[in-house]
Amino acid sequence: MDKVLAIKEIEARYKSEWVLVEDPTTDETLEIRSGKVVCHSKDRDEVYRVAASRKPRNFAVLYTGRMPKDAAIIL
Repeated sequence: MDKVLAIKEIEARYKSEWVLVEDPTTDETLEIRSGKVVCHSKDRDEVYRVAASRKPRNFAVLYTGRMPKDAAIIL
């Protein structure tokens, strides 16, 4: 998983999964465009555990599925 993937490749490979992306590249609105996938899982907590253990300097956590209509997102 050391290869840099575009966001479309990440979404296609890891459908409905939580994905830890190291050294993400972003556009001017900070949307993720590409990065190195370090970990992926259906279990969000597992991805956050990997992030905590690796302590990457720059990273993003993405969910590639559809959020439920009643979900709240807190930034």
